[in-house]
Amino acid sequence: MPASAKKRVHPWPVRLCHWLNVLVMVGMVMSGWGIYNASPLFSFTFPAFLTLGGWLGGNIAWHLAVMWLLFVNAAIYVLWGLFSGHFRRRFFPFTPASVLRDIGQALRFKLPHQQGHYNAVQKLLYVGVLILGALLVLSGLSIWKPVQFSQLVALFGGFDIARYVHFFAMSGVMLFVVVHVVMVLLVPKTLPAMITGGRRETPTDE
Repeated sequence: MPASAKKRVHPWPVRLCHWLNVLVMVGMVMSGWGIYNASPLFSFTFPAFLTLGGWLGGNIAWHLAVMWLLFVNAAIYVLWGLFSGHFRRRFFPFTPASVLRDIGQALRFKLPHQQGHYNAVQKLLYVGVLILGALLVLSGLSIWKPVQFSQLVALFGGFDIARYVHFFAMSGVMLFVVVHVVMVLLVPKTLPAMITGGRRETPTDE
């Protein structure tokens, strides 16, 4: 007979990497804005109080220090996600049709939310932010060591273009964060599960 079992909504590796990522991303963004201010790509700069490091050398030192924490945290999350099947179960499958359907439901405020299950839009966003993360790493290496990674720089089309890729990839990640926070505010019941792990009913066969 079918029965029900309790299962964690968010396993502990997801929760650990999630909250560590919050801290390191703050450091990466603030130090990165300081580096940007030293040689702006556009006609604006970020307020000094939103930067980390105090001056260019300090910005770079913080950026590189936090970068290693971010790399280790991301590597743990990606490897665990791949080998545990987390990515396959949570992020796939989705299709353009399912994304358009869920966007339509969201705009009409009729998109259902089931704890522990991602809709097509969420799946697309999570896969997208993982791709942006890869672009950030590759473009960041190109900017950091353009001589040692000259072939990578060439793949981006040059050092200057790598800087633009890095900037827009980070902007994409920040947009994801804004959407993520807005969604949590709209559905606040999802937050406790990211702290405690939460539990949901799953059917099992006895």
